[in-house]
Amino acid sequence: MEIDEGTDDRQVQVRFVTKLQDIPFKVPNTTIPASYSRLDLSKVVNALIQTENPDWESEPFDFLINGVLVRMSLGQFLLAKGISAEKTLEIEYIRAVVPRREEEPCLHDDWVGAVDGSSPGFILTGCYDGLGRVWKASGTCTHILQGHSEPVTSVSVISAEGGESCSVATASKDRTLRLWKFNTEEPTNNPLRTTAYKILRGHGAAVQSVAAHTSGDMVCSGSWDSTIKLWQTDEPDIEVDVSIKKRKKIDEAKESQKEGEAVSSLVGHTQCVSSVKWPQRDIIYSASWDHSIRRWDVGTGKDVLNIPASKALNCLDIGGEGSALVAAGGSDPILRIWDPRRPGTSAPVGQFSSHTSWITGCKWHESSWFHILSSSYDGKVMLWDMRTTWPLFVIDSHKDSKVLCVDWWKGDSVVSGGADTKLCISSGVSVQ
Repeated sequence: MEIDEGTDDRQVQVRFVTKLQDIPFKVPNTTIPASYSRLDLSKVVNALIQTENPDWESEPFDFLINGVLVRMSLGQFLLAKGISAEKTLEIEYIRAVVPRREEEPCLHDDWVGAVDGSSPGFILTGCYDGLGRVWKASGTCTHILQGHSEPVTSVSVISAEGGESCSVATASKDRTLRLWKFNTEEPTNNPLRTTAYKILRGHGAAVQSVAAHTSGDMVCSGSWDSTIKLWQTDEPDIEVDVSIKKRKKIDEAKESQKEGEAVSSLVGHTQCVSSVKWPQRDIIYSASWDHSIRRWDVGTGKDVLNIPASKALNCLDIGGEGSALVAAGGSDPILRIWDPRRPGTSAPVGQFSSHTSWITGCKWHESSWFHILSSSYDGKVMLWDMRTTWPLFVIDSHKDSKVLCVDWWKGDSVVSGGADTKLCISSGVSVQ
């Protein structure tokens, strides 16, 4: 394989190493031009592997030097990091993370403002037409969650063990939350229209976010009334997955609906609570338009950490190293990362700034310390790696329409909703 050496005549002695289990043999040391970029390095590694295994099919790789991803020429990287080129340079290669396939979009009747892909069995969406929807696969809607009178702003899977045990929560601009239960295994040729088994009332303004505790026994919500409220889910014993094709069944469903009041409120924010997360039983995180991120002690109802963010915030997620990093984005194009474990946590430990408009969503990968998604009004979804400030890839499925939400699905698919009324699915994203 021929590779252009470029204009830089300097040569660097390198040793390629990897932790990939399907490449059991060592790639021999070699000398390469310092002008080589990531794509050139990928060609070199593929060629070296093919000398040991002629059946090897070339694939893209990424490269780490001292734990940092290389996103410029080798010579530029060494100069920027102050690394000597006189000694043999060890470069670790890993598989590049790229989407393999764009699935057919799932069409809605209005903007798709919320998505939850935490269940491997289905995708849950919330739409500005006031409906929640359950999707088993691309283009296959199994349930329509009907009852809200205003746009659905947030959705959360409470439990998804399969069959009749699937339960979810939705939040809406109509100031309510609703709890739903359905059977994803029930065969159907058309989506089943389902009513909520419980309506949660108590917020004084639009509800902007909902998050379920991992136990499934409670949910929390953030609202434009500046409060966070906690609610019991209390699933009833009656059958509530009711098709409303017939009037009799509508009446039965209405009779079965219960209403719930908040068991407690967390007060401290001064503007809209735009996002809430409940990563541990006694800890809730919140982001607000008041330019702050707060960590709450559920037992005492007090905020025990207040991180100034300098911008009105739209989204929040907890993950990364030790499942402890805080990611948030809002009214500028920058996704910021904080580590509350470090002293002086008001300064972000990472910033990603390739978007060109407000950040609307962010989501850590559940099994990777390094990878996080972001969505933006600029119409793009980006995948970031904590080891570089450059996006690993950009998804442009929404064709410049505002992207309003983003999540992972099944660990290797990216799901996003936007103002183009589509739920887009990019599959085959192999994250290591």
